Amino acid sequence: MAGTTLRLDGRRAFVTGAAAGIGRAIALAFAHAGADVAVCDRDESGLGSLVREVETGGRRAVPAVLDVRDGEAVRAFATRAASALGGLDVLVNNAGGTFEAPFESLSEGAEDALVRENWTSVTHCVRATLPHFPPDGGAIVNVTSIEAHRAAPGYAVYAAMKAAQENLARSLALELAPRGIRMNCVAPDAIPTPGIGYAAPPTPLRRRGTPEDVAYAVLFLVSDAAAFVTGTTIHVDGGNHAAGGWRPRGDGGYAL
Repeated sequence: MAGTTLRLDGRRAFVTGAAAGIGRAIALAFAHAGADVAVCDRDESGLGSLVREVETGGRRAVPAVLDVRDGEAVRAFATRAASALGGLDVLVNNAGGTFEAPFESLSEGAEDALVRENWTSVTHCVRATLPHFPPDGGAIVNVTSIEAHRAAPGYAVYAAMKAAQENLARSLALELAPRGIRMNCVAPDAIPTPGIGYAAPPTPLRRRGTPEDVAYAVLFLVSDAAAFVTGTTIHVDGGNHAAGGWRPRGDGGYAL
């Protein structure tokens, strides 16, 4: 039983921001587990190489070069993907990004861009894909951040939107439970990703994480192994959330 519960044979997954980094690792983990994938990104070249890798492994891939901030484009792609794959069972809201700026200097346009990329895109994708889920189940995962759970000076709007994603997941976990749809989050830190950057803070585990570390957590959450898990967050951060303000020292101890 344990060897089969992480399989996704016959599932149809919709993954945003899939051309590189965490999104690419998630799409490939799903394909390796037996799922067909609908993948979107603004990076046409990266998306094309992902599709080739998925198809080389024997799974189907339906791609779209689009901006998930565009609700109409998202709805059209969800409809096309569901038609091509025979429906959708899984949604992973991975696309997002930020930049450093003091809150007082952030223009209204810049704030709007951050909100649309890290919040509105998620609500677009949830609303667009839910009509294509089966009547008896499914799974949604939001890729948030450790910044959803702590202060983030210089990234205030980004952190607020990630916190909003986490709260949305808890609320929708209850709203969607009667349909058997589970909704959870993963909150990465110390993971190199093109949308955020490649900084690698020290972690209690004394190593930087990889996109695959996040992908395996997401795979668990959408699989039957997590059939009784909904409305929660898995922190994929090498222990940074647990550590709070404590940071590893070179001698193996910790300091504030």
